Amino acid sequence: GMFFSAVSGSRSSKTFKPKKNIPEGSHQYELLKHAEATLGSGNLRQAVMLPEGEDLNEWIAVNTVDFFNQINMLYGTITEFCTEASCPLMSAGPRYEYHWADGTNIKKPIKCSAPKYIDYLMTWVQDQLDDETLFPSKIGVPFPKNFMSVAKTILKRLFRVYAHIYHQHFDSVMRLQEEAHLNTSFKHFIFFVQEFNLIDRRELAPLQELIEKLGSKDR
Repeated sequence: GMFFSAVSGSRSSKTFKPKKNIPEGSHQYELLKHAEATLGSGNLRQAVMLPEGEDLNEWIAVNTVDFFNQINMLYGTITEFCTEASCPLMSAGPRYEYHWADGTNIKKPIKCSAPKYIDYLMTWVQDQLDDETLFPSKIGVPFPKNFMSVAKTILKRLFRVYAHIYHQHFDSVMRLQEEAHLNTSFKHFIFFVQEFNLIDRRELAPLQELIEKLGSKDR
C-alpha cells in the first residue's frame, strides 16, 4: 500500500500484475487510509485490529486487496530470478511443494514451475478481487455468506508467494536491498492473519521459524 511510498521512489515499482485500486472517496478507501496511518505508528499488533465500529468483512477485504498489491510488487522485483530453469517446481524449501488447482478451470492439482504457479495464483486472486459479488466496492452492498472462506483461501495462497520468495529468492531480495520491505510486509501479513485466525497453522509451517522470530521481537 501507500505505507511504503517513502521507499518506493528508490525502487523500480514494477508490479507482476496490474495493481488493484480501491476507489478514492469510498468507505474502503477511508479504511485503507486508517490502516496506513496506524501502520505508521510502528505498532503492527495494534494496526491490524478491527477499528471501532467497523465491519469485519470490510476490514478483511481492504487488507486483502492491500496484501495482494504488496505481494504483487515484492514478487515483481524478483521475477527475473524466478524462472522455469531456476524454479521448475513451486516450492518453499525442500519439504514443501505446491501443486496448482483452482477448483474451476483446473480441478486436479497440477505440478508446475514456480513462475507458472504464481501466475495462476495471482490471476486467480485478481479475479476474486474484481468480482463485485465477492468484493463489493459499493457502499451498502452486503458481502456474500461465503466471503470469509473465500478470503481465507486467498490469504492462504498469497502466503505461498511469501514462502517461495523467502526460501528460494532471499539472496536476490538481499542484493536488491529489499529485505526490510519484505520483512515488514510479511510481519504485517502474519499479524493480520493471526489476529483474525485466517490461516491454518499447518499452512504456515514453511515459515514457522521466521513467524516465531517476528512474534517474539514484538512482545
